[in-house]
Amino acid sequence: MVKPKKHLGQHFLKNDAICARIAGAVSGFGGYHKMVEVGPGTGALTKHLLQKEGLELDVVEVDTESVEFLDEHYPALKGHIMEEDFLRIDWSERTIEPFAVVGNFPYNISSQILFRVYDFRDLIPEVVGMFQREVAQRVAAPPGSKTYGIISVLLQAYYDIEYLFTVDEHEFIPPPKVKSGVIRLQRNEVEHLDCDEVLFKRVVKQAFNQRRKTLRNSLKPLLTDHTKTTLEALLGLRPEQLSVEQFVEITQQLGSNPVSPA
Repeated sequence: MVKPKKHLGQHFLKNDAICARIAGAVSGFGGYHKMVEVGPGTGALTKHLLQKEGLELDVVEVDTESVEFLDEHYPALKGHIMEEDFLRIDWSERTIEPFAVVGNFPYNISSQILFRVYDFRDLIPEVVGMFQREVAQRVAAPPGSKTYGIISVLLQAYYDIEYLFTVDEHEFIPPPKVKSGVIRLQRNEVEHLDCDEVLFKRVVKQAFNQRRKTLRNSLKPLLTDHTKTTLEALLGLRPEQLSVEQFVEITQQLGSNPVSPA
């Protein structure tokens, strides 16, 4: 194994069995035929993804040395290496074909990757990835959990999410200071929420940005006298106590009874 350099906060898996296990978790859910691996590095996971029958692999890598290594050692990737920043690609302009997102994601941009998945959710039926364990747990956390937050609600509105397994620090080069977690997201049947989706995102963010407060306080700028009455049963709760469906209910009421501009 070629020892890679660390870049962009990434830690490279050295355990081939774990790489195979991550690749094996990519199910082809929803009938897609393309995968996009983010940050393949020197291809520890890539070689297993290339073996998946019926699924075509593209890789997105910003590190020039890694791109050169992949180009030399993985001839099957010829024409499928994008030396670009995953976060800057407008996928709706790049393709109309659905694709899975896979990777051992760099810790320092992993949340940004998930928000990008959220933005292009209609193109991405499945995600299988390794994150810092706390991030993975947060994404999969149920209502009532201390780790349940903005990204939990937004992604769970459109995806069924499973926490698959934990990976210890010593399985990486260089070893990180924290454990990692592998999760799988599969698109649910919700095409559109039964509310204003832009307002929904605003409500969720505003609620969790003041998560120690009840919704009556955190959402105060959005409330009218009418919505204070209709939502009375929910406004006494803190955001981590609410399900996705309850956030939708709040958004419906706020959208139907907006605050008048000053």
